[in-house]
Amino acid sequence: MSHVLLMFQTLFKSSARSTPNLPRHSVHRGMAGVQLGASPQPRLGQLIKRHLHDWLMLLVLGVIVWMLNAVEPFHRYLSEEMLSPEIKYPFKDDTVPMFVVPVYAVLIPCIIFITFYTSRRDVYDVHYAIMGILYSVLITAVVTDAIKDAVGRPRPNFFFRCFPDGKQVFQTDGDVMCTNLETKVIKEGYKSFPSGHTSWSFAGLGFLAWYLCGKIKVFNGEGYAAKLCIVVLPYLAAALVGISRVDDYWHHWTDVFAGALIGSMVSALCYLQFFPFPHLPNGWAPHAFFAGIEDGRGSKDAVASKSTNGVVDLEGGGKIYC
Repeated sequence: MSHVLLMFQTLFKSSARSTPNLPRHSVHRGMAGVQLGASPQPRLGQLIKRHLHDWLMLLVLGVIVWMLNAVEPFHRYLSEEMLSPEIKYPFKDDTVPMFVVPVYAVLIPCIIFITFYTSRRDVYDVHYAIMGILYSVLITAVVTDAIKDAVGRPRPNFFFRCFPDGKQVFQTDGDVMCTNLETKVIKEGYKSFPSGHTSWSFAGLGFLAWYLCGKIKVFNGEGYAAKLCIVVLPYLAAALVGISRVDDYWHHWTDVFAGALIGSMVSALCYLQFFPFPHLPNGWAPHAFFAGIEDGRGSKDAVASKSTNGVVDLEGGGKIYC
């Protein structure tokens, strides 16, 4: 893990050689962070307090996710004729357990965000990156679980969830009467569409891919294909998780495809809420960073004089680390 994080730091520093277009400002770097004009960057605690309502909304989304998981999903009518081979696959354990998903979709990206913070000391960046990925994952979870409960599509392994011994039992109206005493197993059997593992994976790792694209400046016109390969890796990991759901007979391929679309779209929206498009000259920092620069404009003699190795030197001794 330490080698991977070191690689990201090295790539970030090397990619910073091309300096983006910045407004005239006075910036310098100190122990407390980067100062913009006459006003220093707020401390992390101050920024969290400023966006307290946004953090509280994350808690609300978390409660909604919990409630949606507690709700009994719609039970589709399944007669004997409707028990097709598509839902008679073996019932086995997951290759990727659900408790692992937040680790690779949220925790590991946050470690990468903090690694970039150690290089630039940009409080805006680490704050909005962590907030953005949490919004991406939780909004995706709400959308995914709401659709799961409403659709109630049987999983490919539904038959053996419902009838562990393989003996079919039906109600008077012809609907299945599951003989499995584990009600949670039956409940999960009606939650096939869309794939939650896949949507979570693309929401978290997709956000990470957008973030890396801006930080290592993939589309800066210099044509370094290695950078593009790095950005593709999170999507590849998310895709492999989705494929494992089909291989384990927990999802149909259409469930995985829909989950990937949901996660990808939400991650893009959440990233662009806090960061510019990565291909833009200032696509390496959050919107709030440049808003802070504009707010701090007031020193007329603060004019950038030269740029070397990703550091813009300003008259009066100020610097900005790009």
